Amino acid sequence: MEKLQKSYFLQKDVVFLAKDLLGKHIFTCIDGQITGGIISETEAYVAEVDKASHAYNHRRTKRNEMMYHEGGVVYMYICYGMHHMLNIVTNEEDVADAILIRGIIPTHGEELILKRTGKTHITSSVTSGPGKVSKALGLTIADNGTPLDSEKVWLEDRGEAVSEEEIQATPRIGVDYAGEDAKLPYRFVLKRS
Repeated sequence: MEKLQKSYFLQKDVVFLAKDLLGKHIFTCIDGQITGGIISETEAYVAEVDKASHAYNHRRTKRNEMMYHEGGVVYMYICYGMHHMLNIVTNEEDVADAILIRGIIPTHGEELILKRTGKTHITSSVTSGPGKVSKALGLTIADNGTPLDSEKVWLEDRGEAVSEEEIQATPRIGVDYAGEDAKLPYRFVLKRS
């Protein structure tokens, strides 16, 4: 197993990275307890030119400021006043690219994941959806800005190759307000999930 280094997140093609993250593992360690899983669904948001991005047209607010950070940190925001959304900031400083983590396949700490989500057994729906991912991993808005090579949150490449045939690319979900950009095939899903 190899922890993904900061240089991985500094790559300039956020769409490539969103696809490349499929099959990688994400972990959290909170109060000495590790939870995690295989990243199975992502969505790319392309800085200032993407009408679905929080940073479209160079919008810079207190909420999205972390998107402008150098890649390799967590960008958390709250959706609908209750769902904590886990994003991975990529690219160089002041280029607001980010990847929303929409789904994982649990591999570690399943009992704690069930406790956090209020479920009784692991099914595909327990960690399918960005709010569910954050809840399962124990992440909240308080984790905004956490480095992705920290002791609390990290990603690993465990050498599990994902072929093109295993990936489905679709338009993103819930961004109809973005007009034509809503149709961009920037959502990537592992078909086995």
